[in-house]
Amino acid sequence: MDATSHRSHDKTLWYLLTATRGGPNRARIVRALAERPRNANRLADELGVGYKTVRHHLDTLQEHGVVEAGGDDYGKLYFVTDRVEREWDTFERIAEEIDG
Repeated sequence: MDATSHRSHDKTLWYLLTATRGGPNRARIVRALAERPRNANRLADELGVGYKTVRHHLDTLQEHGVVEAGGDDYGKLYFVTDRVEREWDTFERIAEEIDG
């Protein structure tokens, strides 16, 4: 990965986690998926967040290459992408900004 691509991904994470109202829930979703893959229902139950809210955040995170899905629609599991796993320190540094 070149330096320009790395900086662009950092900007995407900053936007997704700090510049929008849903940032804290997105960070919680990514941290949960980093522990192990889960489907939207499981995430909603474990995080105490509405299913539709979780789906919205998963769609946004997937659109920006932070998470990826596997499986069929009903039991679709979500995973953190390899790129985010490689740049986990960057994710945590940004997420800590919203943790306070």
